[in-house]
Amino acid sequence: MIDRITPPGVVAVEAFDDTDTEPLHPAEAALVARAVEKRVREFTTARTCARRALRALGVPPAPVLTGDRGAPVWPSGVVGSLTHCPGYRAAVVARAADVRAIGIDAEPDAALPDGVLDAIALPEERAMVDRLATDAPGPHWDRLLFSAKESLYKAWFPITGIFLGFDEARIVLHPTDRTFAARVLVPGRGRDFDGRYLHDAGLTLTVVAVPH
Repeated sequence: MIDRITPPGVVAVEAFDDTDTEPLHPAEAALVARAVEKRVREFTTARTCARRALRALGVPPAPVLTGDRGAPVWPSGVVGSLTHCPGYRAAVVARAADVRAIGIDAEPDAALPDGVLDAIALPEERAMVDRLATDAPGPHWDRLLFSAKESLYKAWFPITGIFLGFDEARIVLHPTDRTFAARVLVPGRGRDFDGRYLHDAGLTLTVVAVPH
């Protein structure tokens, strides 16, 4: 499903449950040795998706460990992103020569919990969400805004190594073509990114791919 919004050169593998998995590499298993069963299942399925995506890309499968702030560490010459939410797990990978960075996020198509929108949205974004809820009924726009910022961060962090707060990015959603524009507001680091989104099967999926 997510391959409908990823650019050429990106390999995507997804799963809708945790029934078809491969054993974790010992180094991966160590990362969740003390985790609850639910966390272990979703972690294992996401890593299985990653391993299969790497094979499809023609890269020997390798353990996908975690680096700074929990970001996945990909084999040399590869960029990628992982996501999971209830009922969905996915991995996308690409050769670094083709795509500079990519971030994906999956969310259930449901309203954000009370108070979350105020915590993650700039005033103009809050006004946009309110307007879209009236003018363009469809996905839960507050959840889509959250997902877009998550995908942006996952694409931004591997390039810069800089944490990005929710208030340090501005998203403009374009429902006519299911795209969004993202502007990073970090002083001295401001730049624009483009993203795409998909609303289907009770899920909201977003992608930010950074070309060279």
